[in-house]
Amino acid sequence: MSSQWGTLFRVSTFGESHCYGVGATVDGCPPGLALTEDDIQPQLSRRRPGQSAIATPRNEADQVRILSGTENGVTLGTPIGLLVRNQDQRPGDYQDMRRVPRPSHADYSYQMKYGIRASSGGGRSSARETIGRVAAGAIADKFLQTAFGIEIVAWVQAVGERVTHEVDHTTVTRAEVDQTIIRCPDTRVAPGMEADIRAAREAGDSIGGVVMCVCRNVPAGWGEPVFDKLEAMLARAMLSIPATKGFEIGSGFAGSTMRGSQHNDPFVMKAHGLGTSSNRSGGVQGGISNGEPVVFRVAFKPPATISRPQSTVDFDGNAVELAAAGRHDPCVVNRAVPIVEAMAALVLADSALRQHASTLLRSITQQP
Repeated sequence: MSSQWGTLFRVSTFGESHCYGVGATVDGCPPGLALTEDDIQPQLSRRRPGQSAIATPRNEADQVRILSGTENGVTLGTPIGLLVRNQDQRPGDYQDMRRVPRPSHADYSYQMKYGIRASSGGGRSSARETIGRVAAGAIADKFLQTAFGIEIVAWVQAVGERVTHEVDHTTVTRAEVDQTIIRCPDTRVAPGMEADIRAAREAGDSIGGVVMCVCRNVPAGWGEPVFDKLEAMLARAMLSIPATKGFEIGSGFAGSTMRGSQHNDPFVMKAHGLGTSSNRSGGVQGGISNGEPVVFRVAFKPPATISRPQSTVDFDGNAVELAAAGRHDPCVVNRAVPIVEAMAALVLADSALRQHASTLLRSITQQP
């Protein structure tokens, strides 16, 4: 589907990069949850363009409005409508791109699929579409915190070849992540990351990176075998974010180089019950959460739209030299942090409701 996510906690998004507005409808949020725009706006402000010297200069406030589904600051259990106006759209910046598909962008593939496309800013393939996800994810995040005490924190682990392994995922907070504009809480590495992004922009180029995320206090038992395994749903969610190219959970690809004796997570008794002494599984075993922190990484490619001239062809196959106009991020990872958190929250909120339904049915059908 182009617009819908979830089974019980369902989200539909709408809008393109340069249309009147973008937003989402959230259906399945439990009633009685305290919710106002103030619960949603902080995450949108972390995602918005124009927030720092290493982001796109497009100036959008991205103020959210709740259109339906609440009364007196409390959810009703009915669909929640969310809207963010586009106010600094400049479709005229993309006139030359009506006839030239940008290298590694979605212009050509959208044209082949629909026979038409939104040529201004990439339309639905633009990261501006993620506003609806972040707004919906903030609601899911509030539900998860209120009902289960779940904490979801993402941060930039790498920009290009510059990587940090010094962030303690058991304690890191969003406040610590936001201390630097690159959203890397390792203050020894963050300045170099920022410098690499500035260098890429000055060269008319772009650079990729990796976002790491931890979900703490996730109860054991969430996730659905076989095809809706928790890590499978997380992978699907993360790889639906624009510019993503890789997902790994726990030990990830590095685990393939280890022996079982090295990789296994032995069980131990903890204060809350059984746990594991290590967490190479990333908090998921057999597709179901095991009570340990859910830890995963998402790889983002360099943004496709760059200002450096590129040799390519137009839709008729004629050779052209393309230097993209418009306002674009030289690296997306710092603004992707709240998007990753939002998609993780949507997956976990849906998993929570599915597990609650399963538990309720079990209590009805099982004899005492």
